[in-house]
Amino acid sequence: MEKILVFGAGGFIGTYLVDRLLESGYEVVASDNNDICSEYYDSIGVDYVKLDITSQEEFSKVSNRQYSAVVNLAAMQPANVSEKNYSSVDYIRINVLGTLNILNFCIQNGVKRFVSATSHRSTQGLWYQKKPIREEDGRSLKYSGQYSMFSISESAAQDCILHYTEEYGLRGIILRLPPVYGYGPHTEIFMDGKPIKTGFRIFIDNAKEHKPLQLWGNADIGRDVVYVKDVVVAFLQAIRKTDVCGIFNIASGYKLSIREEAKIIADVFWEGNSDPVFIDLPEKENNIEEFVYDISKAKEELEWTPLYSFKDMLLDTIEEQKKDKYHYLIEKRKIQLQNN
Repeated sequence: MEKILVFGAGGFIGTYLVDRLLESGYEVVASDNNDICSEYYDSIGVDYVKLDITSQEEFSKVSNRQYSAVVNLAAMQPANVSEKNYSSVDYIRINVLGTLNILNFCIQNGVKRFVSATSHRSTQGLWYQKKPIREEDGRSLKYSGQYSMFSISESAAQDCILHYTEEYGLRGIILRLPPVYGYGPHTEIFMDGKPIKTGFRIFIDNAKEHKPLQLWGNADIGRDVVYVKDVVVAFLQAIRKTDVCGIFNIASGYKLSIREEAKIIADVFWEGNSDPVFIDLPEKENNIEEFVYDISKAKEELEWTPLYSFKDMLLDTIEEQKKDKYHYLIEKRKIQLQNN
């Protein structure tokens, strides 16, 4: 049985990925930097190791084992950083130094396959163009604003992975992700260091409560979003493929407008005989940034195609919530955020 080591296994994508790996017959060693998810992994029989990726010494905890692949989902992201804990140095320490430590671990322990997630923030300067963004379009960072240090650190980490791929023969794959939707242990995000409720969440709450769904700004602009279950299948394919490396866009390949999003959410969550109410408020700024990604490279080389439409995603998210599988993960994360 092939063994996979997953860093960042306590996060949103990580928990879904570990489940999918187990379903696919892999043995998994899960790792994160806190004890929040240790009880959860103990309950499903997964070996869990608390480890700080910024400390080289800590990697001895997961050494002396044969891994077919290592997956890195461990990162410092703006959505998880409270105002009082913001530090530009931490972005470099965790996202760059942490990635380098994992890469060195792979080389020292004979691991041939390395798969890492990255956000799509490094393409921000390419957004709003009319054609889908391809991998070969390269990066276009913004060097000011709330995401700048995050983008800089992620880009440096990507370059480290590409260097180790060319210099040491490690098969490094980077999966570039737009916003990933789904149900799981991520109940709150931060903007400018402060907790916020996303427009997506507001639409759902208002639809459930039969409140008008307000469409701010230009409601016909849109963005590319992808479902977490499609994302973890892409990771699975990246692990399985032994002859590919490089950067891949993992997205829906479809630009979902604000208007479409609101109407589909209302179709799923607005119950009863009354019709949903939509109010256009073009004078209000919506902060939506427009982008869509070309996923033909992932389709061809990883043999991966997203299966969930936006409506399918919502319906499946409801079923996932009914399972209550991540209940105490969610509760523990709430406590952690309150203490930050």
